[in-house]
Amino acid sequence: MATKDLAGLRKEFTRGGLAPENLATDPRQQLQLWLDEAIAVEHTEPNAMTLATAGADGRPHARVVLLKGLEEGGLVFYTNYQSAKGREMAENPWVSVLFFWPLLERQVRVEGKVQQLPSELSDAYFASRPRVSQLGAWASPQSEEVSAYEVLEQRFREVEERFKGRPVPRPPHWGGYLLVPDSYEFWQGRPGRLHQRYRYVSSEGSDWRREVLAP
Repeated sequence: MATKDLAGLRKEFTRGGLAPENLATDPRQQLQLWLDEAIAVEHTEPNAMTLATAGADGRPHARVVLLKGLEEGGLVFYTNYQSAKGREMAENPWVSVLFFWPLLERQVRVEGKVQQLPSELSDAYFASRPRVSQLGAWASPQSEEVSAYEVLEQRFREVEERFKGRPVPRPPHWGGYLLVPDSYEFWQGRPGRLHQRYRYVSSEGSDWRREVLAP
């Protein structure tokens, strides 16, 4: 049975502990430090994060998106406003993201509210994307059902012809979000499943308070 087969995949964590005195006071700085270390060890997609959203019906959905910036106010990512996640965030701005870096035996959870970025910031980022990605943002009706993959290829060709010889503008349905956190949790794997968990919490702009959680 599958359960028996999966039992053999158990991994023992071997890395040392995370001393509380070495944690940054600001959780955003701590996240930047861990992200830099993931990049340094050439982790696959170190800025990949699982984004969990829930619409008005309360049903959660998760998918992987890419972190595109750590700003003073929070975490920046981009997507289609009309996608399933875009519609859910319009109904319910509370979200959670998860980073997982198995090479470092680390996880980070960040929770808070999202808000759309100003259009000028979305314009600037869109202009920096590869042209093929810009065209794809116009061609794909993200999360909508299509009759066949060939439909998407045809839409791409049409968009490619439409913008031939000129810059591709940002679609009005595509742009950035800022996740404004009220909670960060840093997880470090330890031997014997005695993992370390440190949570930073803030309420209405107050200073960050750090808590130690049992694994």
